[in-house]
Amino acid sequence: MELLRKNIHMDRIKGEAQTQIVLEDDINITDAKPDVFILVTEKGDIQTEEIRVMEDHVHVRGKLHFCVFYLSDEEIHRPASMEGTLPFEEKIFVKGIAGGDNAVVETLLEDLSVGMINSRKLSVQAVARLHVCAEGFEDVMPAVGIVNDENAEIQKKNVKSLHLAICKKDIFRIRKELELPAGMPNIFQPVWQSCRVKDIGYEIGDENMRLHGELEVFLFYEGEGEQRPFQWYETSIPISGSLECQGMRREMLEDIRCRIGHKEMEIKADEDGEERKIGLELVLDLDMKLYEEIETELLSDIYSVEKEVEAIRQTGQFQMLLSKNTGKCRVNGRIQLTGQEAELHKICMIAGDVIVDHTEVTAEGILVRGSVEVRMLYSSKNPDMPFGGKRESIPFSYTLEIPQAQKADGIWRIDPVLEQLQAAAVDTKEVEVKAQLSLKSFVCRQFEEPVVTDIQVKELDHVRINALPGMVVYFVQPADTLWNIGKRYYVPVQSLKEMNGLTGDEIRVGDKLLIVKGA
Repeated sequence: MELLRKNIHMDRIKGEAQTQIVLEDDINITDAKPDVFILVTEKGDIQTEEIRVMEDHVHVRGKLHFCVFYLSDEEIHRPASMEGTLPFEEKIFVKGIAGGDNAVVETLLEDLSVGMINSRKLSVQAVARLHVCAEGFEDVMPAVGIVNDENAEIQKKNVKSLHLAICKKDIFRIRKELELPAGMPNIFQPVWQSCRVKDIGYEIGDENMRLHGELEVFLFYEGEGEQRPFQWYETSIPISGSLECQGMRREMLEDIRCRIGHKEMEIKADEDGEERKIGLELVLDLDMKLYEEIETELLSDIYSVEKEVEAIRQTGQFQMLLSKNTGKCRVNGRIQLTGQEAELHKICMIAGDVIVDHTEVTAEGILVRGSVEVRMLYSSKNPDMPFGGKRESIPFSYTLEIPQAQKADGIWRIDPVLEQLQAAAVDTKEVEVKAQLSLKSFVCRQFEEPVVTDIQVKELDHVRINALPGMVVYFVQPADTLWNIGKRYYVPVQSLKEMNGLTGDEIRVGDKLLIVKGA
């Protein structure tokens, strides 16, 4: 008698840890850049370069890349910018993680502050959050049947669970070339730029995956001409493409983390030799997991009329999908300019990042709290302060409606996406901001189920078998089933049904059953 098994591959969250790191340094203005008169705005991005897993620790190495927009200390205060990096290394304690486990590190720049020490030196201070999730993988091999024994009686049960079919990292390259609209001056030199991939979606197919979304581009530049005018250009363009992925099937459920790993913007000449083209190259880093929802008939018990068979059980760990949905959250707020700041003439750029500070399970679902960190660049009519910048934090709170959220056991992931961000000037000192967030969720529940992992087979105890009556009328007791009655008297379940004219497995307390040994 031999067990037939099925392999169910699952991922496990072995541990999580979170830490804040403070980065600070004094940065000299490079010789090619003009002196600083006043700082306008800044932006930054935390990039990881190496993740090493050690016993109970994860070593993370990376850098903060920052860019500063300022007005030069010249007769005419013209916009200028400079950029730089601050490296970091951090050793994070994660209990239980070991070599061979996968560590997913999510980074978040919580605060970036740039101060002016003098016209040639800046102080840069940043606070970053590093969240580490230690993932292990486990193959559960429960018995689903037997081979080589037709006289054995088996009992099965259905279990629904998630099977991790694909776990891999990949990249997706985006190359685009844009051209300035007619009427805008040629580009003399770029000053400030940004490029953001918005709301990437995935369509799972057979052996491939299609990606689609939007690319938002902003360029602030110094134009050609005697007056060297400053211009800004922004646009949104669709992006799409596909990736080959062996073993992928369209019915699979995806859980994909996506972030920009490399970004490059280059100014190019057009056919007439004029600097009017913008070349973009981005690399998206994809951390991909694809699951199958499977229903497995597990072997729950076994007996034989010819042998003594004992099922050996263990507790199997499974997980199931509770919810994979998206909630839409609207956020409204205002940006107020103080008396010391230049009055608003025209909004040049509005950008933002979503920061999730807290998630918790409630009776209605999963409560998500956080903020939209808004950055605004604007022009003014003041010749001494022709441009200004302002940052504002707009809080939000939203409940994702998820049935049975209380069973999530802390296994969920919320991906916030800033879908829309609009700003309109109320007057020269106030701006109204409207945003729409997309909160994508992947929520699972872990559960335990006893599974048969082995069997012990012995010869029948003939003394005990002979002591059983050859024929008996049995009155059904509470908790009795045809299965445990047949197992107790070494009679096949089908024989019990035939002897008693039963068409199904249902019996009631007090029913009389005829049992014939050896039938």
